[in-house]
Amino acid sequence: MSFVTGLMLIDAPASALNNLGNIPGARTDNTVGVKLIRAKDGAYPYVSAQAFRYWLRTTLEKGDFGWQKAPIWREKKVAYTDANPILYWDDDLFGYMRAPSKKADAVKAREADESRASETPTTDTVTRVSPFRVSTLVSIAPVNITEDFGTMSRHEGDPVPHEHQFYRTTLKGLFSLDLHASGTFSYRQKTGFRNLDDVRIEMANEKGLEPLKDEKSYRLPLNERVQRISALFEGLAHLEGGAKQALHYTDVAPALVILAVTKGGNHIFGHIIGATGRGLPTLKLDALKEALTVFEDELLSDVYVGWAKGYLDDERARFEVALGDEGQLAAFADKVKLSHPRQAFQALVADLQKPENAGWLA
Repeated sequence: MSFVTGLMLIDAPASALNNLGNIPGARTDNTVGVKLIRAKDGAYPYVSAQAFRYWLRTTLEKGDFGWQKAPIWREKKVAYTDANPILYWDDDLFGYMRAPSKKADAVKAREADESRASETPTTDTVTRVSPFRVSTLVSIAPVNITEDFGTMSRHEGDPVPHEHQFYRTTLKGLFSLDLHASGTFSYRQKTGFRNLDDVRIEMANEKGLEPLKDEKSYRLPLNERVQRISALFEGLAHLEGGAKQALHYTDVAPALVILAVTKGGNHIFGHIIGATGRGLPTLKLDALKEALTVFEDELLSDVYVGWAKGYLDDERARFEVALGDEGQLAAFADKVKLSHPRQAFQALVADLQKPENAGWLA
């Protein structure tokens, strides 16, 4: 099976992208803290994978990518999507779990809700492991958390004090997309793999999806699978989101991204970015050379490197020298394609759309 394997860096010069709510015992009652990992060497701010996936979903839904999002319904303390990957792209690529209540009052409430007229009937619990996987976005080095004091003073009387935390760092995240699973829907009786119940199997047959009997699955046509995958990566290239944007306005689109199509799901680029003694990102050329050498037979595509000019220019210059005729990475110069992050995602999408690369999605 083939995977798109990628690493990205988000520049957070003064940011509070994912918060944990009020801090008990703080000097003001409404002090908002940031999410962080406390380690022996200090505090590492992070953005949860759930928050990142929310940013991406929202970017895809609002952007001009043709994204087909699934409707969401709620029953008391349970919420779920339509759980129909045949129709909805986020159900396909982000996965789902749906086990609607069979209690009489819940069934009656669903039947009375006119907004659910287009809902796909569900005869059995259906779940789908997300083909798209992402790590927690974690600071590359420990940082000192800054506490900012402010007031609401646009009214008569005493001002209302408030505080919030923020930080300056670079966030590193890993992502992976299972190309085989994208647009392929199983009906095996196994948690995470029972993507289709009887209703959805009937729909798959009606719409002419390709049956894969050995896998107990159905598959969308190749062009539709590529269309969905292409939209996902276009969304990553245009990523927006994050908390406290009215105060800090952080561009969360990747400032640096490295990705490739690989044979396996293990992440080959996970250890190529480190931090200097000043907490700044550095590209570990020895680690990258080792990864490209050891996993050379597993690389199915070029290595697409998107690096925005103006971001870590000295590191980028060092990387370009390493790709030169006598550089440390000279043997891989033809394989590594350096451009802007958006262009790197676009290059991947363009290669996914080439007929000769259809085997990547097999």
